[in-house]
Amino acid sequence: MIVQAKEAFQFDTIDDVVSDIARGRIVIVTDDADRENEGDLVMAAEKATPEAVNFMAKHGRGLICVPISNERAEQ
Repeated sequence: MIVQAKEAFQFDTIDDVVSDIARGRIVIVTDDADRENEGDLVMAAEKATPEAVNFMAKHGRGLICVPISNERAEQ
């Protein structure tokens, strides 16, 4: 019988994640296992590229949200 071991995941430090976001990388932010137990793909909007948005749409399969000002929303 073949038994597959579960992979152990390790969380990065907040400093590492902030550094990754500043460099334009996509990170996964997870909520608590007692809540929805899901992860969101997050990146800096100013670093977003068409390729990154396509990756999030294809692999994240959810909504892509971006914060904007009221003035920008009214344009």
